[in-house]
Amino acid sequence: MPLQRRRSGSGRRRRRVGRPLVAVPLGLIALVVVVDLLTPPDIHLGPLLVAAPAITAAIGGPKLTGVIGALAVTAQVVIGIFHGGLTTPNHQAQIAALLLISVFLVIFRHARAQHEQQLIQARWVAEVAQRVLLRPIPPRLGPLRIASLYVPAEAEARMGGDLYAAARTEGGTRVMIGDVRGKGLPTIGDAASLLGAFRAAAHRNPPLPRLVAHLQNATYWDMAEPHEGTATGEGFITAAILDIPDHQPVLRLINCGHPPPLVLSGGEVTTLTVADPALPLGLTGGLTEDDYASESFPYRPGDVLLLYTDGVIETRDADGRFYPLADRVAGWRETDPDGLVQRLHRDLLAHAGGALDDDVAVMAVERLPPESG
Repeated sequence: MPLQRRRSGSGRRRRRVGRPLVAVPLGLIALVVVVDLLTPPDIHLGPLLVAAPAITAAIGGPKLTGVIGALAVTAQVVIGIFHGGLTTPNHQAQIAALLLISVFLVIFRHARAQHEQQLIQARWVAEVAQRVLLRPIPPRLGPLRIASLYVPAEAEARMGGDLYAAARTEGGTRVMIGDVRGKGLPTIGDAASLLGAFRAAAHRNPPLPRLVAHLQNATYWDMAEPHEGTATGEGFITAAILDIPDHQPVLRLINCGHPPPLVLSGGEVTTLTVADPALPLGLTGGLTEDDYASESFPYRPGDVLLLYTDGVIETRDADGRFYPLADRVAGWRETDPDGLVQRLHRDLLAHAGGALDDDVAVMAVERLPPESG
């Protein structure tokens, strides 16, 4: 039913737009007929009637195009009757040509209408898939205020290989951001697999190294299954997985080959660079929590944690220069997560000249003072 409502709503909007514009081809037909009848017989304006169904094909559906085409052919017949009769080769040729072009336009508009309907359905399915896989993160989780942004490089794709998630645990919040290597449907499947593994395990509140080991093994065995267009063993996912305790002014981080998060604190920007980065997820299996060690960083009330994918820092301007994320946010003095994310999006688009070449995912997480948590 939602899909049907979406389709019918789109059709109603198209009809509301088309109805006032129908006066244009109708007026054109009337004008051509009147002027042609008032001019000498050696002046032929009938060929201009072809513009009426052509205009209608751009603003209306196949039925309306057919009606306007029929009216145009009828007008051409009327002109022929008043200027020498329908038996003249000139008028017969004009009528036949107008009839053929009108039929072609109706067929073309019918094919276009079918394509538009398929596109509407594909967009709806993509939106549903995005909401299922990349669920909106609540603006508040415990003592954290969160804003997120996902922008696919292909506007119609809606969903790509970038991902993020957050889950409450007993006494804290687990946060993850990641980027699947590659493009196309296999990346969406890999992203869905990782998100499912994270959501299933994070709520159980295992130690962070055990959680990451679980994600590594789950991702590896899922990627071991061959995907169309991706050979087994070629895929991997960079990810940063964090544990943020409610009552301790720290965060714990395991970075699996992902760009380092930033912390904005008192006008300063700190890059959370771990001493021993782990391998990206999916490269190997059979790991345990002993293969991982989390690192702690200060994260006090009022601080804003900024997580992002490489689509942000690899965005280039017209001169080929990468986007200087740390330098930009250091000068903004933004403290509201939603304001920070939206400003970053605008600035990133301006740096890129209006269009992004890669998917972009961003999360801004502010730790609120104890009385606000």
